[in-house]
Amino acid sequence: MPLYTDTFFTCYVLILSFILGTVFGSFINCMASRIVAGENWLKGRSHCDACGHVLKAVDLIPVVSYLIQHGKCRYCGKKMSSRYMWTEVCMGLAFVGVVLNYGALNFHVLRDWALICILLGLSLVDLETYEIPDGFIIAGLVIWAVTIPLMKLDGVDIGSYVKTGLLGGVGIAGGMLVISLIMDKILKKESLGGGDVKLLFMVCLYLGLAQGLLCLILACMIGLCFVLLLKKGKIAFGPSISLAVYLVLIIGPEVVSWYFGLF
Repeated sequence: MPLYTDTFFTCYVLILSFILGTVFGSFINCMASRIVAGENWLKGRSHCDACGHVLKAVDLIPVVSYLIQHGKCRYCGKKMSSRYMWTEVCMGLAFVGVVLNYGALNFHVLRDWALICILLGLSLVDLETYEIPDGFIIAGLVIWAVTIPLMKLDGVDIGSYVKTGLLGGVGIAGGMLVISLIMDKILKKESLGGGDVKLLFMVCLYLGLAQGLLCLILACMIGLCFVLLLKKGKIAFGPSISLAVYLVLIIGPEVVSWYFGLF
């Protein structure tokens, strides 16, 4: 469905959204890699992980540089992980999906873009370290808090919005914390990391109770698929939660409305 009556302008907005998504995807990839390596992600020039050569602007064009250089470092010829390019592509598509979901550029789009950037960053770190840095959770909480007044633009009752978010965050994250503590006692090992509980609390502030519950169900299903596909006894749960959040942002309201319509 076109965003605007002008087809050319619609295409322009979608292409611009995709490019912006790849740029943020590239930045977050770099940030996550530095966090995993214990480096300062705010300072220093981008460099090749193999030879350490400082990369120039031509080497840092999202997607394009990887394709032109055939996935190799221009200076040492070392093969680079295709994860970088695919992350940039997926982030570009994710940005486009958010715009299409709302049908126009508005503050909801900017908020969701910021949220999925945070989710991508913590997912990449979690995949490597099985830990979710608190900085990502704090960033998500801050964005939720500062965008609350903007809900008035859509005629949303602020008090009700905050209560719904807190109910979802406390109810779902608190419930999972209790369940995980019980399972820890039974299994004699950690069943759900503290970072995952914090993540559930943060994202459910955005989603509320009903959509938050849908997110939890989807996250468990996605996590189970990862276990079966990767054939691992332990997986990072952060990426499963993050993917579930994105799906709920796109289709959550319709699914919840359909479900309650059955009664």
